[in-house]
Amino acid sequence: MTPEGIACPICRRQTVELGIKRGSRIDQTFHLCRCMACEFSFVSNPCTDYTAIYDEQYYLGRGSDPMVDYASEYDHPATTVRRNDWEGIEEVVTSLHPARGRWLDYGCGNGGLVRNVAANGRWSVFGHDTGAWASRARSDGLPVLTEDELLAARNTFDVITVIEVIEHIPDPVGFLSHLRELARPGALLFMTTLNASVAPKNFPSWSYVIPEIHVSFFTPKALAIALEKSGFRPSYPGFVPGWENMIRFKVLKNLGVRRNSGWHSILPWSMLARLVDAKHQVTQLPVGIAI
Repeated sequence: MTPEGIACPICRRQTVELGIKRGSRIDQTFHLCRCMACEFSFVSNPCTDYTAIYDEQYYLGRGSDPMVDYASEYDHPATTVRRNDWEGIEEVVTSLHPARGRWLDYGCGNGGLVRNVAANGRWSVFGHDTGAWASRARSDGLPVLTEDELLAARNTFDVITVIEVIEHIPDPVGFLSHLRELARPGALLFMTTLNASVAPKNFPSWSYVIPEIHVSFFTPKALAIALEKSGFRPSYPGFVPGWENMIRFKVLKNLGVRRNSGWHSILPWSMLARLVDAKHQVTQLPVGIAI
């Protein structure tokens, strides 16, 4: 089947090809498609050799995504720049769900966000992921749930966070439907990913298109439709408290900064975060409210 004949994974309409891109580590040509009905863009022939994609080098920041830095963040949680992200996420979530309750960080990686939220003591927080880093976090005492434990916790979570995960998922509706099974009615689903509305006209040239690992790209419309099909009501809170810290992390990380330093604090982050968001429009993506 040609890429033009592939049905959209979200709305099942016909798609058009956007172009191709070679993998940086996987020797494969990837085809990029877009649905003109729901605006979802995706890799139509994703690599499924997950052992090769998500190997040890990937988690050390030497793989397809140099932004990943699990080892340093795990060993130095107090000084890593990702601490800005963890604190910002908790502030966003708390502002959107002030009642607190049970929080699941799905795709928690090495459990950094879970550890940070647990230390603050305001939430009953859990993580879920698979692989060696999740096992290490679990063995070190972090509440990282296994598959069986997660299955037993269906319909119990008041908040689910999915941080830089959904762009890795080839079946977003199936994935979001699974999350809906875990959530209580009224629960908040807060996800982060880049807004594909700001991608260049030559879509394969967008720096976020790393086709070995990033296979799904969402505009606000595409994400809203995926949420609706999965049992969530889209909501658009915009630039709420916490986003400044999250964007601060993203800026510093893209500059190659790994550790917090005194000079960071003198920068006008309130203004800079707004400017960055005006360009990248990350806060325009919806959150989900479980129906």
